[in-house]
Parts: sequence; structure tokens; C-alpha cells
Amino acid sequence: MRTTIFVAVSALAAVGSCLPGADKHEFCAPGPKDARSPCPMLNSLANHGYLPRNGKNVSIDQIVNGIDEALNLSPLSSRPVAEFAATTSTTGNPSTMHLSDLATHGVIEHDGSLSRNDIFFGDNKKFNKKIYDTVAKFFTKDVISIQTAANARRSRLVAAQAANPAFNFTAREDQFSQFETALYLAVYGKGTEGNAKTKWVNIMFREERIPYKEGFKRPTDVITNEDIVELADKVKAAA
Repeated sequence: MRTTIFVAVSALAAVGSCLPGADKHEFCAPGPKDARSPCPMLNSLANHGYLPRNGKNVSIDQIVNGIDEALNLSPLSSRPVAEFAATTSTTGNPSTMHLSDLATHGVIEHDGSLSRNDIFFGDNKKFNKKIYDTVAKFFTKDVISIQTAANARRSRLVAAQAANPAFNFTAREDQFSQFETALYLAVYGKGTEGNAKTKWVNIMFREERIPYKEGFKRPTDVITNEDIVELADKVKAAA
């Protein structure tokens, strides 16, 4: 009997299903038919049920509200990005998208990702351990300073440009990249000071999980659009 139960539980885990009675925001790995994006933050939100767990037909409002509920990021910061992301939609409804739509190159997704390969090499959506390892090697302390984050980002961009003969990185994509680094510094750090906890950042990238078990709690202060812009400017200046 115990063996039967164990096999059943293992089978459910393998396809990413939450067991009956699971907490609303318990982590569940995605199943083979679930849609996921090149963004580890959005994938983490889907894996915890802040977004539809299947990652399909996700509305702009669901993204904005999910980010607010989980991370306390101001809608003034998240909504414009979500609306722009929705221009990649293949759902037939311009206010919804599948998370996988965000792999469309040149809109939100760009060359030089911290954890994904460039589209030139074929797969720009799935986590690439080899690439992220080249970024994480900079994270040698318990916290990631703005300077450290900037150094890691710069190193990844240099490596991507050297490896990819079709490398393209517009001013807008550069700004998005700065915002992405600013976001993990703000969510897992101390406001505009940076100093994100290394363990938490690594868990988000490697496991696409919000590190509740490791002590993360939703920030008590709203992370404003001004906070993200200020941090992004600091990342740019540090590089």
C-alpha cells in the first residue's frame, strides 16, 4: 500500500501537479504541457500559483496583480511592461498571453540573458545552467551588491557578443536588461541599496521558486517604479 501511494505521489510530482489540499501558493514544478517563459521571475510566480499554473491565457491584470501579491512591486512599474509583453500574444486576445509567447525575440526577450541562450543558438526559453554558472560565479558573498550584479551582467553581455555572430542589443534591450537586474536586487535585497541575498537569487534562477523556505517574505514596503529606475541607473553607472 505504501509503495502504491509513493508511486502515485511521484507520478503527480513528475507532471507538475499539486496534490489535493496543497496550499494555494505552494510550489509545484510545471508539467510537460504547461507554458513557461524566458523570465525566471514570471515562471516562479506561475509555479506558486500567483499566475495560472499552466501559464496559458494569462491576462495583463493577472500578471500585475500576481506580481503585486507576491513581490509588492507597484503596478505603475509592472503594468507598462506587462502591456508591452502582451504584444507577443498568440492567444487571439490582445489582453492575454501564454507565458511561452514571451520568448518572441526582440520584444521582451533579448540577447545576453543571464540564464538563457541567445535565440541564434535555437533555444532562448529554457534555463541554461552553463550560462547561469558564468553569472553566478560572481556571487561569492552572502549578498549581491549593485557593483557585483553590474559586473556579472557586463561579463555575460561580453561573452554573448563574442559567441553569437548575430548578437543584437539595442538601447531598449539594454534598458530592459538593466531593469531585470534591478528587479532581482530590489525584490531580494534592501530597496535601492541592492544587496540581494545570494541564496534567494540563485533559487529563483535555478529552481524558478520563490525562496519562502529559506526565509523570504513579501517586502513590507512597496517597490516603486522610481526604485527600479534608480537601481537600474546604479547598475548602468557601475558597469
